[in-house]
Amino acid sequence: MFETEQTQQQIERFLRKVAQKFSTTNCDMPMTDIHLRLSQDNGDLMAFDDNDVEITRCVIDQWIDNKNDSFYQEAAYILRSELNHIKHVIENMAIMKPYSFILEDDDKNSISELYLVDDDIVIIGGDLMHDLESDLDNFLKDLLNKEE
Repeated sequence: MFETEQTQQQIERFLRKVAQKFSTTNCDMPMTDIHLRLSQDNGDLMAFDDNDVEITRCVIDQWIDNKNDSFYQEAAYILRSELNHIKHVIENMAIMKPYSFILEDDDKNSISELYLVDDDIVIIGGDLMHDLESDLDNFLKDLLNKEE
């Protein structure tokens, strides 16, 4: 799946609407993550808070009826890119830190953590513990081999 200029504009407008809901003029800083729910069938891109209250939605025309097996991985890449593109807006939302943008499918299953904002760090994309299990297995194997 490639990203058209129209898709970029739709996603950026969508993300800016999310950020507007949490503007710095709002004195109540909620503690929430932003859940981006994506439907492969109808191209709906929706944003929800932790209480499943809808923040905003849009339809990404290019994603309607996309049957690609790697749809969510490719969409995650595009969303990460757009989040990074407007990071000055995303990182200054009036939400208690840390907060994350999480991609979900239309059944509310978590696909990927797209963007994590904290006071001192920002993590873009991927799982924080990627390949942790294999790293621990290798560490244990090396440790046991040294004891012999």
